[in-house]
Amino acid sequence: MKPRRLRPGDRVALVAPASPFKREELDAGVVELERLGFEAVYDERVFARKRYVAGEPAVRASAIHDAWNDPSIAALVAMRGGYGSAQLLPLLDSALMQRAAKVFVGYSDVTALLWFHLQHGLVSFHGPMIERRLAAGDAGYDRASFLRAVQEPAAMGELRPPGLEALKAGEATGVLVGGTLTQMTASLGTPWACDPPPGCLLFIEDVGERPYRIDRMLTQLAQAGILARASGFIVGELPACVEPGGDPCIRDVLIDFFRDFPGPALFGFPSGHTAGPTWTLPFGVRARIVTSQPALVIEEAAVA
Repeated sequence: MKPRRLRPGDRVALVAPASPFKREELDAGVVELERLGFEAVYDERVFARKRYVAGEPAVRASAIHDAWNDPSIAALVAMRGGYGSAQLLPLLDSALMQRAAKVFVGYSDVTALLWFHLQHGLVSFHGPMIERRLAAGDAGYDRASFLRAVQEPAAMGELRPPGLEALKAGEATGVLVGGTLTQMTASLGTPWACDPPPGCLLFIEDVGERPYRIDRMLTQLAQAGILARASGFIVGELPACVEPGGDPCIRDVLIDFFRDFPGPALFGFPSGHTAGPTWTLPFGVRARIVTSQPALVIEEAAVA
């Protein structure tokens, strides 16, 4: 199912499913959403605090439920990642989410909620959150890919960001799914485990993980049978995923890991954790990998 496309004047709920944030980040995000033509809305629950999370799980889940249930709200955007989204999964009403079918945007720890949408047949958006992304304006996110993803009821088409390269040549088509490696591996063994469809295109990214840790998480996904379901891979920029001293470099680790994979693999797609503006990817729609001139082609509209 696809959410209704966003239109100028639509109300966008700011929700905090994971860690707390600074008030000035919220204020700056409100300004940016207004610049895009939307009305940002929130209530006092977004400022709840409990140690390293943004309030009790029931408080965070209730804010999401209320946004889904409010017909005047067209989309939900997460404030930030960090930790805590998985705590909400047993509390969320999937039937309400399906009836509402609204745009939901986030990445990092919010990967858990993106997969919750996918698990129940809903398109979701691996895109800019408020903190350090929408709040930072053009320096924090790619406005063009964000608006194309959530506003246009047409396929986004070819995405060819600077620096994108092919680690393995070829071409593959499938449903685009994925997220942050740490959250994907943490989900295994739970009722909400990442469960990609056969033949999918799998997008994977992370930040600040040494190369051996990236290898370990990929190995875990491979041994769990997850990677075998992919017809192609798109890897993020993996910023700060470096070894002290520089050896081995993450690019060489990825080349070795995907050496025997039969399909194509791209590296350096700037979605999620990125050094520059983060791009928006729609999860749950058909896409294609091209490596002759490296690109990810979104072949299906993400909104209706």
